[in-house]
Amino acid sequence: MDSTRTRRVLLAAAGVAALALPLAACSTGDGGGSGDGKVEISFLTGNTGTNVEVAEALIDAFEDENPDITVKLESQPAGTEGDNLMKTKLATGEMSDVFYYNSGSLFQALNPDQNLVALDDQPWVDGLIDTMKDVVSTENGIYGAPFGATQAGAVVYNKKVYADLGLEVPTSWDEFAANNEAIKAAGITPVIQTYGDTWTSQLFILGDFGNVLAQDPDWAEEYTAGSRKYAEEPALQGFANQQEGFEAGWWNDDYASALYDDGARMVATGEGAHYPILTGIVSTFQQNFPEELDNIGVFPLPAQNAEDTKLTVWLPNAVYIPKTTEGAELEAAKKLVAFINSPGGCEIQTTVMVPSGPFATSACELPDDVPGLLTDMQPYFDEGNTNPALEFLSPIKGPNLENITVEVGSGIRSAEDGAALYDEDVKKQAQQLGLDGW
Repeated sequence: MDSTRTRRVLLAAAGVAALALPLAACSTGDGGGSGDGKVEISFLTGNTGTNVEVAEALIDAFEDENPDITVKLESQPAGTEGDNLMKTKLATGEMSDVFYYNSGSLFQALNPDQNLVALDDQPWVDGLIDTMKDVVSTENGIYGAPFGATQAGAVVYNKKVYADLGLEVPTSWDEFAANNEAIKAAGITPVIQTYGDTWTSQLFILGDFGNVLAQDPDWAEEYTAGSRKYAEEPALQGFANQQEGFEAGWWNDDYASALYDDGARMVATGEGAHYPILTGIVSTFQQNFPEELDNIGVFPLPAQNAEDTKLTVWLPNAVYIPKTTEGAELEAAKKLVAFINSPGGCEIQTTVMVPSGPFATSACELPDDVPGLLTDMQPYFDEGNTNPALEFLSPIKGPNLENITVEVGSGIRSAEDGAALYDEDVKKQAQQLGLDGW
């Protein structure tokens, strides 16, 4: 998940997810030829964060390996303005030879079957994890190659607290609740909540979606069609879990005013044991609490039943090739996409940017020296115990979720009322999108 996409989905969370980076450049519109016989292609990136820096490093290495290809880098704004520019360029035939954009539901909005080159025959496709394939493909083909790392919505926890109290990582909600009671009895805050930054209150819902999908694989599709509701199980459980946490007294005393940085400090120092949050928080730990990195781990928000517990993953964005790229430029563009998903391209990604989780392709491996929080995530990927976050499977997300989850997490509104209110919030947005069934 890139920072812009995270902000849209979590409404205020862009700073957490500044690790998944957009990369590419703008089409020259001249057929790509150059006077010296080289093939010139274009590669489009957003102009936020370190996007340009990463793109430049990637292009330099690619051109060193492919001296017959020149890559022109250009950038454009991210966010809604960038979304509109993408659609306009595709519609007018002016899209870059390779461009970086969202995976998941926003990718589907580009009408990929009509506008993009299918890449099923490329050798790097076999290395993609299944959840990544799902968010860059249609029934007719795979169109995108991942760039950047994943991140998860999960429970960041203090390993030293667990070791001192003799606790084991929970795989079911009952085990999680029992751990919280033991932590509370020891005088430590069991679960950190930071409603001063309201977006953080959503993780009990957003991070539970992998578990929802484990119980009902058709949930996202039926939700988009208006046939699944948050006020019904299994999606209601996330709201119920948040209500239970408040009623059980698991929160820190200052939960109503505490901020994201307070949550990071509390879990890093052991003042609190658990913090449901995005794993992009690792960059905050590295900057502010480097001496505590070995004491911080992560596990999925547990489902009621252990067999349904899945890590909810935000997949990286991807690079795509428009159908307007043809001939020698198409072959060069495919080489660039393949380079991004090669060991050399992966090394550049891990050198220039800080990963926020494992990669979505076997071509990329986390460096040996990454924080344990990230390596804790890898077994879930290796064992297939991940599911994508809802935003990658459906375009629907109501704007008021963070306000509703603050109320549920503060005892102001019940789980049932909160879920029903969110269903009404979602209905308005679905109708604005013109979706059938609403």
